[in-house]
Amino acid sequence: MRAVVHNMAVSPETWAVIAGRGVRAAGAPLNVPPVLASTFALGGEREYSRDDATPTWEAFEDLIGGLEHGQAVSFASGMAAIAAVFDLLPAGARIVLPDDCYPGVVGLATAGTEQGRWSVIRLAVEDTDAWRKMAADADLLWLESPSNPLLAIADLPAILAVPRKPGAIAAVDNTLATPFGQRPLEFGADLVAHSATKYLGGHSDLLLGAVVTSSDSLVSRLRRRRELAGAIPGALEAYLALRGARTLPLRLARATETARRCAERLLHHPDVERVRYPGLTNDPGHVTARRFMNGFGAIVAFEVTGDARRADAVCTHLKVIRHATSLGGVETTIERRGAVAGQEHLPPSLLRLSVGCEDPSDIWADLDHALTATRP
Repeated sequence: MRAVVHNMAVSPETWAVIAGRGVRAAGAPLNVPPVLASTFALGGEREYSRDDATPTWEAFEDLIGGLEHGQAVSFASGMAAIAAVFDLLPAGARIVLPDDCYPGVVGLATAGTEQGRWSVIRLAVEDTDAWRKMAADADLLWLESPSNPLLAIADLPAILAVPRKPGAIAAVDNTLATPFGQRPLEFGADLVAHSATKYLGGHSDLLLGAVVTSSDSLVSRLRRRRELAGAIPGALEAYLALRGARTLPLRLARATETARRCAERLLHHPDVERVRYPGLTNDPGHVTARRFMNGFGAIVAFEVTGDARRADAVCTHLKVIRHATSLGGVETTIERRGAVAGQEHLPPSLLRLSVGCEDPSDIWADLDHALTATRP
């Protein structure tokens, strides 16, 4: 699907470059600058940035909303965006989360359960029938696909096509796939969430989040939640995320191709027990992902032979790849997710590799050397 600009249909790649540019006038800057202001002179359309936003936020929202074919509302972080979605729920709501889910979301849901705000049910990401059945009773279906870090694939078109309980919300965390990998609103989702800290910003230098929807009512409610909670994005962060998002299609294409090559090589490496990557034909999610995803993403999860100590040693032996948390930057990072609080249930030797934009041969040489050097 192509965006329309001045009656001209353009590709998503073009939209990423041209959207959020401000007015087209002689002498105007090509980029909307970071507007570092909390207060504006009375009598205009803005008075106070927490209530009325700034041109910098709006430029970022214009770009991201267009990519997802909806309207975007930006927040101070990915978790601030997700918290705003949860705050839309009525008291006593029933929430469905995937079994492989970002620990911050699990923590948020657990805290609300302890306060008596809602109840939570966990379902396997791949159990399409179970998700479809829950649509009739749940107040929130929270889907994360590909999941983090096990890269399980939910059949989003099948799940989102089922009629839902009146007033219920179906939301998809699209952080790993990005709008260039899939557009859940087109499948029937009510909301799409992003941690713009990851691929959208792309340079590991900001915290930002966004929620996108095609519902005017939900846009108004989300903006109101942002205003009341004070979960507003910083002007500099929004500016950097906007600048980073312009190169997203280029970065993602490069990283995805390198991830595929790494996954195929890891599959045959003697020091690797299992590789999880939906682009591999033997991956459990491959057939499902191939039906509706555009590419398979730039995250590879693999389990090294041995235990957690061996996996940690691999991380510390790397020279090009950085041992760090988070994902989606231009630099390749790796982390043993089982060492993260709340994810102790994961396979102890599982490593999550977020592939960046370095030379593919350098990434592989670094991986191979670390795996070989840490053999018992």
